[in-house]
Amino acid sequence: MTDPAEAAKRLAAARAVDLVRPGMRLGLGTGSTAAHFVALLGERVAQGLKVVGVPTSERTREQALSLNIPLSTLDETPELDLTIDGADEFDPQLRLIKGGGAALLREKIVAAASARMVVVTDRSKQVATLGKFPLPVEVDRFGLESTRRHVLAAGQATGCTGEVRLRMNGQGQVLVTDGGHAILDCVFGRIPDADALAHLLNAIPGVVEHGLFIGIAKAVIVADASGVEVIGDLN
Repeated sequence: MTDPAEAAKRLAAARAVDLVRPGMRLGLGTGSTAAHFVALLGERVAQGLKVVGVPTSERTREQALSLNIPLSTLDETPELDLTIDGADEFDPQLRLIKGGGAALLREKIVAAASARMVVVTDRSKQVATLGKFPLPVEVDRFGLESTRRHVLAAGQATGCTGEVRLRMNGQGQVLVTDGGHAILDCVFGRIPDADALAHLLNAIPGVVEHGLFIGIAKAVIVADASGVEVIGDLN
């Protein structure tokens, strides 16, 4: 039996593939919905579509290579036409929380290099207020506890409550990102002022990047059992 959530993700991904044109330079996102997009893109490439992709994680790079999707880097291809990526949450202003897959730094760098970023997701990721999903913050591994306290203080200063936890891997060790950093997960439940929190997080020396994507996504393609809805502007 097909998982309804996975079916919805694939529907959203299929709509996103329709945005791809021959010759495009694409940012390839990370996560379960982005993986559906990469898989469908691989089918188009096998049929003769000519594109080049820049992956946002080693996991996505491996998937794309397995599908013979031509790849580049941002050093070789510093300007991209379109990035397709998922999100852990999005709100009515198309502000996102990303980083559940620990790829938020590279995801944001690739999105910022793109003329457009379009998010693909299922309906469960749509929220009125960000914060139910713990906000990931990528940090340097030097001075972790000091940085954690600064991140917690930034949350408290913007009306957030809850704790900030160091993310561990399945072996009980500190999770290390593709960039060699650690992740702090902010379990706030609700972020009353995402813009203010983003501003404060940006000012903390130990913070490499945070998972609040504000003013970056141009549109969200969201799917559920009833079909596909586009929020924002795909053009």
